[in-house]
Amino acid sequence: MKKERLLHEGKAKKVFLTEDANFVIQEFKDDATAFNNKKKGSIVNKGVVNNAISCKLFPYLQENGVPTHFVEKLSDRDMLCKYLDIIKIEVVVRNVAAGSLVRRYGFSEGAVLDDPIIELYLKDDDLDDPLMNEHHAIALGLASYSEIEILQAYAARINSLLKEFFAQRKLRLVDFKLEFGRHGEEILLGDEISPDTCRFWDLDTGEKMDKDRFRFDLGGVEDAYAEVRHRVLGED
Repeated sequence: MKKERLLHEGKAKKVFLTEDANFVIQEFKDDATAFNNKKKGSIVNKGVVNNAISCKLFPYLQENGVPTHFVEKLSDRDMLCKYLDIIKIEVVVRNVAAGSLVRRYGFSEGAVLDDPIIELYLKDDDLDDPLMNEHHAIALGLASYSEIEILQAYAARINSLLKEFFAQRKLRLVDFKLEFGRHGEEILLGDEISPDTCRFWDLDTGEKMDKDRFRFDLGGVEDAYAEVRHRVLGED
């Protein structure tokens, strides 16, 4: 498969049409953004790292009953994917209080939640991706009730699988964002799974190992991303 035409360019990736309408090529960029595009920069080799991590995790999820858009890794930066009609709902799963959960509700950062919290956000940069519930999603025509139930069920399953996967690699999965889309009659997990879309803390030290290092100018961004890749891929 080869790139034919740019379909969409987002903050972290470009998506290209191919000669087959059922497939696209997702190219990972080094561009970095935070706070809904209000902070911009670049992280050296971020695209390579995030592609490698995603190309490891998507097959793992597929092997464990979660359908995804992943087909194969084409190069350091390129992933062949099934074409998705993206559902404009971002699903966020939270295991530990951090980020906006602390700001909105007064949780203490680092508080472990007895049960994971699943949140829905409207995928709209112009509106700053507002928090919503299933009734908003229905009113906006984004999905049906049954589809939202599927998204939430997949999110819970993915969380269960990834928490254990990362814990075995000495990483705490604090929270993460998921995106889904329709491929024919099927709903598939799309986008990526990486330090861009997940909060990872070292299981022993609590050190932040994700995009928060970029967001809050903590330094060591490239090293943190590289270490997550190292642990996920089991590299020597």
